[in-house]
Amino acid sequence: MAKSNSVLGRSEARSGLLMISPTAVYAVLLLAAPLGTVVLYSLLTGGRGVITWDFTLANYIEVWSGPVYRAIMLRSLIVALSVTVVTVVIAYPIAYFVSFHVHPSKKSLWLFLITIPFWTSYLIRVFLWKVILGYNGVINSGLMGLGITDEPLTWINYNVGALVVTLAHAYAPFAILPVFVALEKIDRSLLEAGQDLGESRLRTFWRVTLPLSMGGVIAAVLIVFIPTIGDYVTPDLIGGGKLPMIANMMEVQMLKINNKPLGSAIAVSAMLIVALISVAFVMVNRRFLGPQK
Repeated sequence: MAKSNSVLGRSEARSGLLMISPTAVYAVLLLAAPLGTVVLYSLLTGGRGVITWDFTLANYIEVWSGPVYRAIMLRSLIVALSVTVVTVVIAYPIAYFVSFHVHPSKKSLWLFLITIPFWTSYLIRVFLWKVILGYNGVINSGLMGLGITDEPLTWINYNVGALVVTLAHAYAPFAILPVFVALEKIDRSLLEAGQDLGESRLRTFWRVTLPLSMGGVIAAVLIVFIPTIGDYVTPDLIGGGKLPMIANMMEVQMLKINNKPLGSAIAVSAMLIVALISVAFVMVNRRFLGPQK
C-alpha cells in the first residue's frame, strides 16, 4: 500500500512538472536568459563596439561614482515617484465613484470608457500631449485667442511637470483598475456597521474603506512606478531631449555610443534600485496584503 502511494505521488509530481514545463521554459527563454545576458555584459570590459572577455566591476564603479549618472537616476526617481503619487491620487476617487456610486448595471460601461485610451498607441498619446503643451499648442493658442496671454507660455512644456502630466495620463487606467477591484471586494455591511455605530462617512472611509482597499493601492503604486522609471519615449518627446531619464542614458550607451557593458551596468543598477524601493514599499505595507477577515 505504501509503495502504491509512493508511485502515485511520483506520478502526480511528474504530471505536475509536465504541466508547468512549457511555462517554465517560456519564462527561462524570455525572462531569465535576457536578464542573465545583461548581467553578463555589465561585467565585461569594452567600449565603442569592442567587447573583451575580461571581467571587471569598472562599469558599476563608473555608474555609481559618476555625477551625471547619479543626477539622471535621481531625476528618474523623482519623476517616477511624482507620477505615481499623482496617478494614484487621481485614480482612487475615480475608482471609488465607479464602485460605490455607479449602478451595478453601468459599471461595465464605465470600465469600458476608462480603457478607451488603450485603443490608441502609447506613442500617439504622447504626441497628442506634445501638441497640447507645445509652444504653438492647444493651450497656448487658446490662451492667446482669449486674450489671456500675449505670447506663448514657455514653462508648460519641456519640464518635469509636463513629463508628470503626460505619464500620469498614460498610466491612469493601470491604477484605476486594481483599486476598483479592491473596492469591489469590500463587504458593504462593514461600512453600514461603522455608520450604525456612530461613525461619520469620512471616519468610516478612513478606518474601514481605505485600509481594506490598500491592497489595490499598493498594486497600483507598483504597476505605475516600475514602468514609469524606465520610460524613454516621453522624456525624449515631451522633455525635448533636455530632461533625459535613466532609460535614455541606456539607449545612448547601447545604441549610439555602442558601449554595451556600461549600458548594461546602468540597466542592472536601475533594476536593483527599483527592486529595493519596491520591496521596501511592500514590506512597509505588508499588513495590508494579508488575508482580510
